[in-house]
Amino acid sequence: MAKINILYASTEGNTTSFVTKLTDIAAENGDIVVARCIGEETDYANETAPFVAIVPTYLTGGTGTGPEVTEIFTNALGDYIAFGRNRQYLKGVIGSGNRNFNVQFNLTATRYAQRFNVPMLFAYELRGSKFDAEKAYHIIKPLFGE
Repeated sequence: MAKINILYASTEGNTTSFVTKLTDIAAENGDIVVARCIGEETDYANETAPFVAIVPTYLTGGTGTGPEVTEIFTNALGDYIAFGRNRQYLKGVIGSGNRNFNVQFNLTATRYAQRFNVPMLFAYELRGSKFDAEKAYHIIKPLFGE
């Protein structure tokens, strides 16, 4: 049985919905997911175990991918990961977004992966499907052993 640690941001419930699907898939396979939503009200803490971050894309300031495009609503998660030595436990990033936004789809997760020098593991649209959760589970499970 693997214990899969997830830190995530969710503002409208889409990421929470995906994490619930992922948790169910893990349970069906005999694993457990320990997930924590990180927001503005979250106190910083020192992580002591590996985790994967799941982050939605919310942006302002343009239609491209340049510096004028800034993250909104998810900065608390990025700041939490940057706190202390937390980044050393980050194994990778899963992201979501709306494909209608073309090049900005999944941009936040891509930026997190670059910022923290970890792999961009998987991307899904909006709330994700059960199929997306299954794919994500099979990608992240090896990061947490048996």
